[in-house]
Amino acid sequence: MSSFEKLGVGVEIRQGLEALGFVAPTPIQEKVIPALLQQSRDVVGLAQTGTGKTAAFGIPLLQLSDPGALKTQGLVLCPTRELCVQVARDLAAFGKFVSGVKVRAVYGGASIDVQIKELRRGAHIVVATPGRLHDLIRRRAVDISAIRLVVLDEADEMLQMGFQDELNAILAQTPASKNTLLFSATMPQSVASIARKYMANPLEITVGQRNAGSENIRHICYMVHAKDRYPALRRIIDVNPDMYAIIFCRTRQEVKDVADKLIQEGYSADTLHGELSQSQRDHVMDKFRCKNLRILVATDVAARGLDVNDLTHVINYNLPDDIANYTHRSGRTGRAGKTGVSIVIINMREKSLVRAIESKLQRKFEDGLVPSGEDVCKVQMLKMIDTVRQVTVDHHQIDPFFAAIAEKLSSFDREELIKRFVSVEFNRFLSYYRDAPNLNVTASPRERFEKSGTAGKFAKREHTVQFTRFTLNVGKNDGMFATRLIGQINEVTGSSNIRIGRIDITDDSVAFEVDSAFAKVIPAVFDNLLINGKRVVVEIGKGNFMKPKGGRGGFKGQKPYKGQKPPFKAGVKKGPWKKASKKV
Repeated sequence: MSSFEKLGVGVEIRQGLEALGFVAPTPIQEKVIPALLQQSRDVVGLAQTGTGKTAAFGIPLLQLSDPGALKTQGLVLCPTRELCVQVARDLAAFGKFVSGVKVRAVYGGASIDVQIKELRRGAHIVVATPGRLHDLIRRRAVDISAIRLVVLDEADEMLQMGFQDELNAILAQTPASKNTLLFSATMPQSVASIARKYMANPLEITVGQRNAGSENIRHICYMVHAKDRYPALRRIIDVNPDMYAIIFCRTRQEVKDVADKLIQEGYSADTLHGELSQSQRDHVMDKFRCKNLRILVATDVAARGLDVNDLTHVINYNLPDDIANYTHRSGRTGRAGKTGVSIVIINMREKSLVRAIESKLQRKFEDGLVPSGEDVCKVQMLKMIDTVRQVTVDHHQIDPFFAAIAEKLSSFDREELIKRFVSVEFNRFLSYYRDAPNLNVTASPRERFEKSGTAGKFAKREHTVQFTRFTLNVGKNDGMFATRLIGQINEVTGSSNIRIGRIDITDDSVAFEVDSAFAKVIPAVFDNLLINGKRVVVEIGKGNFMKPKGGRGGFKGQKPYKGQKPPFKAGVKKGPWKKASKKV
């Protein structure tokens, strides 16, 4: 008896699994499949990407479907069209030998009229994105009143992308007698709320630790000055010549800037961001999957739901706005039992965010050293020599030209010939990394400031600085704290010398002061920035600071607090935000 047969999987589906090369079930499959086939109950599955979740819910979906019934019986909701298409493709492959069961994928970015026609031809299982399915329900183009099993795949990502209302509306249309399976890599309060509202005494199945990253992934942290972020990225890429990676950036503009630099310098790279059309996105992903592209530079939103195998690295060019997103980013590598590396490139002011991620992952980051120019050149040279050693010589093609080649090179001895041969391919690396500086940070900004002898001078002239007040529409509930605010200003401006005055943070807003000499650059700091799914709006000259009532408070509807402390330099931990910085 095969391993899948012991789980209760039917012979037709086992044939499909064998054709795909499935040998034994993964841990999540061993636990979920019997729970759905034999116990008929609600299940919450906590597992990372790449653990075999699609087969865990896809096999029961196919086996529980009745081909003779015309109504839709199974529903899978996915956060993105990319994942939606992939799940539908996998279900069709699992059910290759199951006659009569039809699987349809519906998602945004494709013709809704075509999708309606396909649904009318019959759909036993519908795989959908929440927005498109909600639209189809409103048009009465799909009937989910007879659903027997609903799967919420990557529920935490769906909620973070703002699909709460659509999920509520969709689930309200399903029968109370259905079973619900909720898959999530993390278990934030929003996901727990969905489970409480729509699931009855669910069985929780956890593979690994709650909210923890995959054990197959190394987590490495490189600390550099903000201005050295791109040079550090290039060295990390160069010292890993076989890298197949996704680089995550915070904004579309940063994605474009990083990718443009890489492409101009000869790297096989491209972008994935929200401004691409579906056809452009598909074209990029096709190139990336077949490894004609080695590096994909993407935003979080664009990369959600990507299903790409064999990634060697995930690089966090910037840390995500929501630290829970780090789990999703890093989970793109180290899949299906393979190993992977997740890298973060930070400056000193982001150390607290790394500690928060470590706490969530229950894993410590390795301290990485940005390789020197000599390290990079050595790795690249040895890689090239290995390639030469392994090349297959087609003597039939080369022999007619060999005499002429030998005559041209006859004046060089063996050593000179080797040096010239290596230089043909290697001169650009030698030139770029000649006299390359050390990019690793060895002291904190505060230590360097104090050692410079200017701290006392700075304190004496602080009172002469003029400040401009700004407000933001995000606050503590969105994960905005003083260290994050200051880090964002320093990161985008590339300067740690912008003086910050008073900062007051409430649950849903921030008021802060900036040296008026830099007031014009502040709006650009928050341009196109999304925090917790919310677009950040910055306004000038609003928000009165107030005197705390029993502690730190807000700034709405109260008189300005005249006893505020002197302004301070960005990054120096003192003043009214010291307490808040511990909460990041």
